[in-house]
Amino acid sequence: MTTPSIRPAEPADLAAIAAIYADAVTNGTASWELDPPDEAEMRRRFEAIRAGGYPYLAAAREGVLLGYAYAGPYRPRPAYRATVENSIYLAPAAQGLGLGGLLLAALIAECTQRGFRQMIAVIGDGTGASVASRRLHEKAGFRLIGIAEKVGFKHGRWLDQMLMQKELGEGDRSPPAL
Repeated sequence: MTTPSIRPAEPADLAAIAAIYADAVTNGTASWELDPPDEAEMRRRFEAIRAGGYPYLAAAREGVLLGYAYAGPYRPRPAYRATVENSIYLAPAAQGLGLGGLLLAALIAECTQRGFRQMIAVIGDGTGASVASRRLHEKAGFRLIGIAEKVGFKHGRWLDQMLMQKELGEGDRSPPAL
C-alpha cells in the first residue's frame, strides 16, 4: 500500500469531503452539527476558508480521498487574527492508521509558514473517538487548556468540550505580522 499524499484540497474533492463530514455529523461527536450540510454548503465553507488565507488540506491514496484538515479563524474579532482553530476529519476506514497525525503535522507546518502564532483544537466530548483526537493533539505538542462541561447535547446525551492549544512559530515572543 502506498503512503497517502497530503496536498491542498481542490474543488474536485468536495463530494468526498462532504461524505466524510456527513458521516462525522451523523455518527460522531467531533462535529456538533445535527444535520449534515449538503455539498453546496461544504463548497461555500471551503471557499470561505481559502479566501480568508487559511490552509485546507486533503489526504489521498491512489486517487481516493481518505481525510481532510483545515484551519480557520478561532474567533471573528480582529485581535484573534493570529490564532487559528483546526479541524480534521477522516473517512471511517482511514481512522486509526496514523493519517490524522500526518494531516495535523502538515496543517501545523502550513499555519506556521503563514504566520499564525497559536492553534486551538476544540474537541467535542471526552469519550469514544474524541479520546483519540485528544491523544493525537497531545502527541503533536498541544496542551489541555480547559474543559467546558455539558455544553452540547447530541445523540441523546450531554457532551463536554475540550480546548487544547499549541504555540506556532514565535508564539507570543513578538507581535504578529498578520
